[in-house]
Amino acid sequence: MHEYSIIAALVDKVEAIARERKAVAVRRLLVRIGELSGVEPELLATAYTTFRVQTICEDAEMTILPVAARWMCSGCRRGIQRGEILRCAACGAPGKLAEGDEIILERVEMEVA
Repeated sequence: MHEYSIIAALVDKVEAIARERKAVAVRRLLVRIGELSGVEPELLATAYTTFRVQTICEDAEMTILPVAARWMCSGCRRGIQRGEILRCAACGAPGKLAEGDEIILERVEMEVA
C-alpha cells in the first residue's frame, strides 16, 4: 500500500513547512489527487488518519480534491474529450495528458505564534 509512503512524505513536508514558518499547529491540508495518479483517495485518507498520530498534523483535517484526467493535443493544444481517440481530430498529433496524474499539496493552514 504505497499510500502510507505518500502520507509519510506529505507529513514530512508539512512538518518542514511548519518549522520554516514557526507554526505551533497545523489545522488543515488540501491535497489534489489526479484520477490517474495511482492513488486511491479512500486509502490515502485512511493512511493519513493512522499516520498523523503524534505529528504536527495530529489535529489537522485533510481534504482531498480529486482531479479528473484531461487530455490535449500536443501540437495545436486542442482539448481531447473523454472517450475520444488520443489523437487530435484537427491536426493528427498525439494527445498528451494535461492534468490528472498529480499528487499536490495545495494548501497548508497553520497556526503561527
